[in-house]
Amino acid sequence: MAHIKDLRERPAGYTGTKPYWARYRDPMGKEHGKTFRTLREARNWLAENEVAKGRGDWVDPLAGKVTFETFAEQWRAVQVHRPSTASQVESHFRTKVYPAIGGRPLASIRPSHVQALVKALSIELAPSTVETIYRHVSAVFKAAARDRLITRTPCDGITLPKADRDHKVVPLELDQVVAVADLVPDRYRAAVWVGAGTGLRQGEVLGLTVDRVDFLRRVVKVDRQMITPSKGEPAFGPPKTKASYRTVPLPDAIGLELARHLREYPPGDDGLIFTAPDGRPVRRQRMADAWRTAAEAVGLPPRTGFHATRHFYASALIQFGESVKVVQSRLGHASAIETLDTYGHLWPDSEDRTRQAIDSLLGDSAGQARDAVGE
Repeated sequence: MAHIKDLRERPAGYTGTKPYWARYRDPMGKEHGKTFRTLREARNWLAENEVAKGRGDWVDPLAGKVTFETFAEQWRAVQVHRPSTASQVESHFRTKVYPAIGGRPLASIRPSHVQALVKALSIELAPSTVETIYRHVSAVFKAAARDRLITRTPCDGITLPKADRDHKVVPLELDQVVAVADLVPDRYRAAVWVGAGTGLRQGEVLGLTVDRVDFLRRVVKVDRQMITPSKGEPAFGPPKTKASYRTVPLPDAIGLELARHLREYPPGDDGLIFTAPDGRPVRRQRMADAWRTAAEAVGLPPRTGFHATRHFYASALIQFGESVKVVQSRLGHASAIETLDTYGHLWPDSEDRTRQAIDSLLGDSAGQARDAVGE
């Protein structure tokens, strides 16, 4: 039963300056109390808690004292994430989020704190990466609200950085791909060519095994990738998406480069084609470092990573007239919209296609008509 006790008569042992003591019992029967300076404050507090109990959304005021990091780690432990996603979330939280808000009690975190976090991330990271981190932070707060640790999520009205919609992929030129392939350590040279000649993602290239390459039929089967966790050794994992399961044509030039590589560097455990000098799987960071060193020497734009080989492959297919659906299939995109959003500007525009279509149909006839008029 909720009630208020008047402490103005200073009962024995009371030394406080707030004379009104309000008490109520939560849905579990536990008593909660708090002192107030005025009777109105005490009544309002009791009314708020009674209403919350009636609505079924009452929150224990002590629950919100759990820190963000403590609850986020509990949240991560029960998520059904792909290995690559789990590793990404762990890394982002440990290096970007916890230093900013990890030690704060959940109930003390305000929208302004979340906005400040987003602002700080925006200074050093791309908008898409900031959005990814924010999405996971928001999921933690939503879970805390569902568990009745906080009354509501502070991820309300947060402004995220806008991606540069005018930014368009600029594929590498062939001589740039050649230069990078020549400058990376020789044991990774073929990896660059596989990326450029098949469009495989870096993890798919590093997870390629001999049994997934059919030299006779000249195809590469993509049904897994090499995942590098923040802790522990690289291991096979599923591709990025369902659409990433695919079979890709193996060009003769890439097949010859792979054959050369396998002569120089015999397959590792499980038939792994690309291995580190110690014979173990190649960590993503090792490949990234090798690529970055070569890319800087070649003079490629900053932040041009291994993924640029994938753009090169897509642009080559488009240049030689492949359709959107074919490019989508080869790259393992989930939809043609994703392919067009990334590479649509590389296809000839409608004006070019219109001219080509009419010229192919009427070019000769129009020329003959012109000659006849001239006669």
